[in-house]
Amino acid sequence: MFRNKSNLIILFFCIAKLALHLIGDAISGFQGDELLHIETGNHPALGYMEFPPLIGWLAFVQNLFHSQSVFVHHLFSHLAAIIILVVVAKTTVQLGGGHKAVFLVLLCILIAPAFGRSQQLFQPVVFSQLFWVLSFYQLVRFVRSPQHKYLLYLIFSIAFGFLAKYDIVFFIAGLTGLLFYKPTRQFILRASAVKYGLLFLALVMPNLLWQYRHDYPVLQMFSRLYETQLDNLSVTGVLKQLLVSLNPLTAVFWVAGIFFMFSAKRKVLYRPIAVSMIITICLLAFSKSKAYYFYPVILCLLPFGCIWFEQKVLAFRAWIIYPVTGLLLAVGFVMVPFGLALMPLQSFIKFAHLKQKNGHYEVEYTEYYAKEKWHKTLVQLAAVYDSLPATEKQGCLIWGKHYSQAGMVNLFRKQYGLPAAFSYHGSFYLWAPTGNMPQTVIAFTNDEAGIDFFQDFFNTVIPVRRVYNPYADFDKDRWQTIYICKDPKQNFAGLKTDFRKRIFE
Repeated sequence: MFRNKSNLIILFFCIAKLALHLIGDAISGFQGDELLHIETGNHPALGYMEFPPLIGWLAFVQNLFHSQSVFVHHLFSHLAAIIILVVVAKTTVQLGGGHKAVFLVLLCILIAPAFGRSQQLFQPVVFSQLFWVLSFYQLVRFVRSPQHKYLLYLIFSIAFGFLAKYDIVFFIAGLTGLLFYKPTRQFILRASAVKYGLLFLALVMPNLLWQYRHDYPVLQMFSRLYETQLDNLSVTGVLKQLLVSLNPLTAVFWVAGIFFMFSAKRKVLYRPIAVSMIITICLLAFSKSKAYYFYPVILCLLPFGCIWFEQKVLAFRAWIIYPVTGLLLAVGFVMVPFGLALMPLQSFIKFAHLKQKNGHYEVEYTEYYAKEKWHKTLVQLAAVYDSLPATEKQGCLIWGKHYSQAGMVNLFRKQYGLPAAFSYHGSFYLWAPTGNMPQTVIAFTNDEAGIDFFQDFFNTVIPVRRVYNPYADFDKDRWQTIYICKDPKQNFAGLKTDFRKRIFE
């Protein structure tokens, strides 16, 4: 009876979760980073400048549909989101939770704006969350019953997590907590931990070798991140963002989960896991991680908090689950649209009570206005390209300063009759053209760069169009300028040399 109830609850939440994401697909456009990830599918490899190779392999499969549909390019994100629900629910059961704990943990995920957005977009983030929870599930099974097969499953989970996003190293570091407890320590030593470590290295070595051959670009990226973003973060700022993005009401459960891990009577099961998670949390905090780096950890803490609520509150006052569910749903109804595009742009502006500032709005979630933004830009690019003489159209290319701009052109260029785009930003640097540059290049950028950026590479640079975005929340994104650039000063090889140390600027 218990299993039937739990399975029905899981099925219900999977359907509800998928329905929300499909509504988001119908309404939203592509977030900028997604356009880079989609482009990686045209260049499957063992690694990329910013992230491991898994996203490129998945994009390759999605690109086989030759579609510009948001739904098609979210296929694997949706699949990952559903599997996350199932695995978290099964982890809750493994930890001793009943069907009410399963219900609460899945409800907390459903009503958190952070999990709506991070599990909607085609980004490494959702696949990182997937392999974190899979690894955590295998960790729980191993601690419950130390067996070779569970240790083997754990190694495969963290290896694929490494190929999805490098933040899994924080989870791996946390596994040292197992060595503090005699049963798990003895089994690991008897099982010859070296051979499992070698298996992990064998699975991730192709990507490590790729990083080595390309002079570890991911380290360059993190250096740039610390320089421009991470060093400016504060613990209180990250904690505040976590509370808001995860829905403040869910904090009752994931904060309680931290304490319950250490205070619960099931010390043999909970304590090794608890120490491992605390090590991971401390390392994330010490490295000044952004709020979304903690999302996988929250997915691992929620089951503990919901089990605590089931055992310590609902066991004595079962009726409390009804007002708690109503309150969570009510607050979730208000907050979820701030993470997942569930209504048209103008409706969201009214819903969020956004006010105009000097003739523009500041909409934080780009998916709400992405369709309009990219369409306006593509129309203007097509108009500039069509204005060129036939002789200049031959061999003409488009230079997008930001990888999202180049990715947008390459995804939609056939629809708008445009030539291919290139960029030297991020992984686009790997795919830059070779040989001589065409005599005419159409270039465009937002206001993070001006005409002088392109004047370094062309003798003639003429601004011809300005594209206005009244919804951007950053001043630099409010305008895009299109230039016609002629008479290049060097070939593509020279450009690649010039940008070698500027890939992430």
